[in-house]
Amino acid sequence: SENRMRAVASVTFDNEIVIHDIKIIESQNGLFIAMPSKKAPNGDFKDVAHPINPEVRAMFEEAILDAYKNAEDVAEEE
Repeated sequence: SENRMRAVASVTFDNEIVIHDIKIIESQNGLFIAMPSKKAPNGDFKDVAHPINPEVRAMFEEAILDAYKNAEDVAEEE
């Protein structure tokens, strides 16, 4: 399929703050996440929320992709 988006996720932190519209996308190199973004007047897209450093981004991406894979496994069992 030409649509590479596999899911859209929301992440809640300590029942105090949530980030919606995190996209799970499939590429030739596997799955990755795209943070929520907004289109700027010049046509570029800018993240509206994102991890500040690579370590936190890796942790964030791993947690989201693990949850996605677990949900896929459950769906396949049904």
